[in-house]
Amino acid sequence: MSTLICGSIAYDTIMVFHDRFKNHILPERLHILNVAFLAPEMRREFGGCAGNIAYNLQLLGGDPLIMATVGDDADPYLARLDALGLARTHVRRVPGSFTAQAFITTDLDDNQITAFHPGAMSFSHENAVADTQGVTLGIVAPDGRDGMQKHARDFAAAGIPFLFDPGQGLPMFSGDDLMEFLRLADYACFNDYEAQLLCDRTGRTLDQLAGEVSALIVTRGGEGSEIRVDGQCLQIPCVKAEAVVDPTGCGDAYRSGLLYGITAGWDWQKSGRLASLMGSIKIAQRGGQNHRPSRAEIGERYAAAFGETLW
Repeated sequence: MSTLICGSIAYDTIMVFHDRFKNHILPERLHILNVAFLAPEMRREFGGCAGNIAYNLQLLGGDPLIMATVGDDADPYLARLDALGLARTHVRRVPGSFTAQAFITTDLDDNQITAFHPGAMSFSHENAVADTQGVTLGIVAPDGRDGMQKHARDFAAAGIPFLFDPGQGLPMFSGDDLMEFLRLADYACFNDYEAQLLCDRTGRTLDQLAGEVSALIVTRGGEGSEIRVDGQCLQIPCVKAEAVVDPTGCGDAYRSGLLYGITAGWDWQKSGRLASLMGSIKIAQRGGQNHRPSRAEIGERYAAAFGETLW
C-alpha cells in the first residue's frame, strides 16, 4: 500500500541575504539587471521534492516509495535514505552526472531567488511506474520534463490515482501539455503564482480547470489554501507556526499531508488541515528535512490548532 513519489532528489545550497531584494532590484532597470547579494549565512541541505515529500510522509506514518535519479555525488544522500529507512529500490544512479543541485538565496521577507542545475534529474524518464509493486497512490512532482510526462501517463495507464504537482517545473510545459496532465491526474496542487501561470497558459479559470480533476488545491502562503472539489471551494486556514525560519520545503510538507489524507480516505477538509499543519511545522526549521516531530506530537498540534483529534 505504498505511495510512489516521482520527483527530484537534490542537494540544496541555501544562502541568507540579510536585507530585502526589493531594496536592491530597481524595476525600471530590469532590462540591465546586474545584482549581487552578500549572503553571510550558507548551508547545504538534503532536498529535492521527492526526498522532502517522502521524509514528511514517513513522519506521518505513511509508506513512501521514492522514484528518482541521482548522480555520482549521491553517496551522502543515499546513506541518509538508508539511515531513515526509506527504500531506494527505484532511485537510479546516472554515471557521469551530478545529483540535481538547487542554489537558493532567501531574503528577510522569505522571498527566494533560486538557480537550479537538473543534472541526473534529466534522465528521470528512464524510470518506469510499471517497475513498482504495491503502489496505490502516486504523485508527479517537479522532475525532468520527459520524466514528468512519462510518469503521468504511466500512472494513468496503470489505473493508479495520482496528484499532479508541477511546482517550479510548470514553466517547462505549454498549455496543451498542462491540460494533458490535468486530464490524466486525479488531483492537482499549485501555489498561487503557479495557479495564475496555469490559467494564463491554458486560457481557463481555476473553476474551469477544477472540472478536470477530483480536487484542485491552491496554496496561498500565510493566507492558507483553497481546495476546489465537487463544485465547492473549501477554505483551509494557515496554522500559526512556532517560528518563521525557512520556507524551503514547506510546499512539500503540505503535499505530504494531502497524500496521507487521500490514502487514509479522509475528507478534504481534514486532509487540507493536516497539510497546512505540516507546512507550519516545517517552516519553523531550516532545510527541508530537519524537523523531527513524532506522530503523536503531530496529532497533539493538530488538536490544538483545530479542536479535533487526528488519529
